[in-house]
Amino acid sequence: MRIKNLFLLVFLGVLSATAATTPKYVFFFIGDGMGMGHVNATDYYNRMVLGNDEKILMLQFPVASQAQTYSASSPITDSAAAGTALSTGNKTKNGMLGMTPDSVPVTSIARTLKDNGWGVAVLTSVSPDDATPGAFYAHQPYRSMYYEIGCDAVNSGYDFLGGAELRGAVDRKTGKPTDLMDRVKKAGIKVVRGTDALRGVDADRVIVLAPEDARTNNNDIGYTIDSIPGAMTIQQLTGAALDHLLKKSPDRFFMMVEGGNIDHAAHANDPGGTIKEILNFQNAIQVAYDFYKKHPEETLIVVTADHDTGGMAIGTRTNRTGVNLSLIDYQRMSKDAFSDYCQKLLKDNTAISWEEMKQLLSDKFGFWSRIKLTEKQTKKLHKLFNKTFVERKGKDSKELYNSFNEFAVNVFDTLNAWVGTGFTTSSHTANPVPVFAIGAGAEKFSRALNNTEIPMLILESTGVKAR
Repeated sequence: MRIKNLFLLVFLGVLSATAATTPKYVFFFIGDGMGMGHVNATDYYNRMVLGNDEKILMLQFPVASQAQTYSASSPITDSAAAGTALSTGNKTKNGMLGMTPDSVPVTSIARTLKDNGWGVAVLTSVSPDDATPGAFYAHQPYRSMYYEIGCDAVNSGYDFLGGAELRGAVDRKTGKPTDLMDRVKKAGIKVVRGTDALRGVDADRVIVLAPEDARTNNNDIGYTIDSIPGAMTIQQLTGAALDHLLKKSPDRFFMMVEGGNIDHAAHANDPGGTIKEILNFQNAIQVAYDFYKKHPEETLIVVTADHDTGGMAIGTRTNRTGVNLSLIDYQRMSKDAFSDYCQKLLKDNTAISWEEMKQLLSDKFGFWSRIKLTEKQTKKLHKLFNKTFVERKGKDSKELYNSFNEFAVNVFDTLNAWVGTGFTTSSHTANPVPVFAIGAGAEKFSRALNNTEIPMLILESTGVKAR
């Protein structure tokens, strides 16, 4: 009898241990473009400038590894192919969304979990029809098919969708409204502007978009560093999604949260913009971590990136002034915002003097007042100022999300030189990306991975079979 009781206790213990490693709540965070160099720079800033003794939250997670990101068509992936890998476990060609290279639709883990009774939220600091969020519900051959991607979002049945703007609501060729918002309404989806507007809304399905009076464009909800009054943050959006899922699917849910502006800032080689976006992303992770602390045996949090953008590093070959991350605090304007300001001056034919521009650079970047530019640096800036604003002969460099004139580029090259941050490119790299995990099933992510393995391990941890 004693032996039988002993076996029973052992058996119950095994069942208990198994149950403890099966999450009911899954948070999947994707820092778009967030390479390890970006994470390290942010952690150094957090420790050396902000004075925090603890590492940034993702670096405190007990599991840390890395993942390769190549696509089916190139060693350097784009967000559509990487998003498809992270959502479905399948490699595809750059530009394709939720499909194999031969255009066969593949199923995302969000779709599989939804079909098994889980609540699902997909949200981002950029547009919800962008490549990474779109990969979790859409099946389209081109990531730029915003109308079709928006229709896929409507048909997904997901509980919560959030981000800047549904770009498919307006036809890009004619500028006229499409029927997308009619489809949204017919599906019973409530659309609100900003998380505050969500209070009191009891709809089963909601889409939260950026407030119209706090939006600079349709591509993102605004850079953290620009401190746009009334702008929606990814932290607020994450909290709103969590509240909605707890009301509509309290027993089990899956949430994908993308820090999309990290990628935009890294494309611009914007040091302060990149670091402040990752800190903002950390605030969103903190929302999930606070939930995890209340449900440690039922929650899994996985943090990774779709690819590395910019090849960011601390220390450059041309740097002669050492590393001084504290100078980032004198940057109070993103490269995009500064370039847009310059472009507007040129477009409106607005005159600006060199002394006025110097004052702006002092106020927004600390040039001359806090950062003691050399005579050579000052002369170069003055020369490019004249070329751009006086002679009107400045050349533009077109990047993925914006166009920057020579003057704006040199301003940020100068800033990077003084801060000690460098970028190898304004595009993506083939560098591996970090993977961090905590909670039920986190141990599955403790080895070097291919990005296609990550969603399959998430699904495996839930006990739900892949389709």
